[in-house]
Amino acid sequence: MCTYLTAKVEIAGSGKGAHGYFPLTHATVYVDHPQHAPYEHTVNIDFLNPAQGPSARVAVELTEEAALALIEAVRTALASAPPGLASQRTAPQTA
Repeated sequence: MCTYLTAKVEIAGSGKGAHGYFPLTHATVYVDHPQHAPYEHTVNIDFLNPAQGPSARVAVELTEEAALALIEAVRTALASAPPGLASQRTAPQTA
């Protein structure tokens, strides 16, 4: 059953698409039929930058178990680092 609930959030980061890396500004999360994954329903996450058009999108289709494992992995990674280390308030790296 599709929930028709789509959570949208503003984000800051980068994604890699067909033409290389691009800035990410938004993400949407929803449960629906996947386009490619071999399951009836998946947790779908689209990372995108609408200002750069439809090619500035990275999509993932995860099982419920994989989505929950990903959430825990992100929490574990953040908990193992000093607070604020990966914050957008931290000064950007200079090469």
